Amino acid sequence: MLAIINRIITLILVPIYFSVFSPTHPIIVLFNQPKELVSLSESGVGTADDPVYLTAHRGVHALAPENSLPSFEEAVNNGYYSAECDIQLTKDNRWVVIHNAEVDGRFCQFGRIDELTLEELKTFSYNWGANLWKYRESRIPTLEEYLDVFVGTDTRPQIELGIENYDMLYVVVDEIVKRGLEDQAIILAPHINQLKAVHELNPNIELWYLVGEMTPEVITEAKALGDNVWLSADYERNTEENIKLAMSENVNFSLFTVNTVEEAKALYDMGVRYIETDTLCN
Repeated sequence: MLAIINRIITLILVPIYFSVFSPTHPIIVLFNQPKELVSLSESGVGTADDPVYLTAHRGVHALAPENSLPSFEEAVNNGYYSAECDIQLTKDNRWVVIHNAEVDGRFCQFGRIDELTLEELKTFSYNWGANLWKYRESRIPTLEEYLDVFVGTDTRPQIELGIENYDMLYVVVDEIVKRGLEDQAIILAPHINQLKAVHELNPNIELWYLVGEMTPEVITEAKALGDNVWLSADYERNTEENIKLAMSENVNFSLFTVNTVEEAKALYDMGVRYIETDTLCN
């Protein structure tokens, strides 16, 4: 029944929606307004010899819908170090790129990812404020479509495992290897056992352990997996003391989400070189 309702919305109501409202209609402008990108280099943070390495959080969603192919293409075009995405499993066991387990107001349709097939999800369109019309043809990407964006580029795909699923992890690893991205891709997860499982499948893929605070305990967990493991830590939950601890333990780390020049400069002065952002660029 849900699939039928979504298809009715897609085939009938959405075209009416576009025909009635212009992209600048006040109702449209209320939702998912694009943000301005702020240049770190123009703001004097970092140098060519000692840069800040930026991860585009859910792609460059200041310029395109989050977790959409255009947002990842913007990351490549603007020279980001990496572009982070989130993946979920559909009803028919396909990995798709979307943050939440449930399709929300960022789209013109609604439903749970695990209750919809890939074919059904491919009818969903993005709701993106004043630029709704520009991205009306964009659809939720598959993992494969996401990875294809980075083939032959310097930008690193960074895949966050949105659910604690182990049966289908081999697909993520296989698709990375199939495209020759084994040394370029990053897999990010909040559960250490997920990272252990990926490491067993392929020890060459770089892993990032998604944590809140960088404590001695999580540092020990990360280091136990090997030298190819980083911490991805919550900027707001880590003090200068935490940062110094990680540095003293020689563990690599990145901080999320850093969205102002002032924050980026303060971290740079502490020696932090890797940050995740929604609004900054180099």
